[in-house]
Formats: sequence, structure tokens, C-alpha cells
Amino acid sequence: MGPRFRGDDGKELLVGRMVDSTPLIFPQFVPIYQALFPWAEALLRVVAGLALVPHGLRNTFGMFPSTGVQSHNLTELARQLDRDGYRPGKFWAPAISITQLVGGPMLALGLFTRPVAGAILIFLVVSNYERWRVGGYFWNKTGLEYTLMWTVAVLYFLVHGGGTISVDHLLIGREF
Repeated sequence: MGPRFRGDDGKELLVGRMVDSTPLIFPQFVPIYQALFPWAEALLRVVAGLALVPHGLRNTFGMFPSTGVQSHNLTELARQLDRDGYRPGKFWAPAISITQLVGGPMLALGLFTRPVAGAILIFLVVSNYERWRVGGYFWNKTGLEYTLMWTVAVLYFLVHGGGTISVDHLLIGREF
């Protein structure tokens, strides 16, 4: 729950998290939902952040060479980006690698969550465009279906922050 404030009418306002007033069919489950929510949120954040790391390791250091990617180091990635119209590739290749190898773990930890989620979101929006351009929608045709799911997950953390189980919350007691 977020900090509490009083409105102009003297009523207490809850700020920081939206309160859903839709009645539950089984209200007995409210304590379970409330107990699991921060853990589910943290799990989604960790998975969304760490999912970027293998891609960064592959494009930057050549790990996982048999996974169908054309570039196995920054030089090859820069050339591929130039060929695909993302110029200058020498700028974008390290930017992508930093986003994946530094931004991904920072998102996973919930460290500077919103700024990191913003950078990752920009990267994923461009990835979605590229996936749509190359393969359409379906993931098995190299479409945007897969990257779109990660984009929505990262958008959640840009909007909501890292949550109570995050380094931001642990270090400064607030969501960044």
C-alpha cells in the first residue's frame, strides 16, 4: 500500500496503488491475494528482467551460438543493425547490450525500477516493430507475439514501480 494523505474534504486518500472496488465472488480469499500479490509482482519483475540477459550474452559474447542468431559479438551486431536500417550500428549495438546485460538485472532486482523499465520499454517497442516487420504476429514465425508479452510486463513496472519486494523499497523505503 502507498502513503496515505487527506483530501480537501478531510477523507483519507490512498496514493501509490490503485484500489480495486470490484467485489470478489469469494471474499474469503482476500488475505491470500494480499499475501501473494507482492511475491507475484516480484516474480514477474525478476523473470522480465532476467529474460533479457541470455540475449545480451549471446549478442555481446557469443554465448549460445546455436540459437539461430546471426551476430555473436558487438561488431557483428553493429553490422546487422546497420544492414537492418538501425544506424549507426556502432552506437546501437553497445546500447542494446547495456540495456540487456545491465538494465535486465537492475529491473530484476527492482533497482531504479522506473528509469530502467523506461529504457527497456523503448528497446522492446523497437523490437516489437522489427518483429512485426519481419514475421508478423506469431512467435513461431519470428513475429512480435513473444516480445509483446515482455513489453506489457515491463510497462507494468514503468507504471507501478518495483513494488515492496525490491531494492528500491529496501534501500530508500520508496519505489523509484
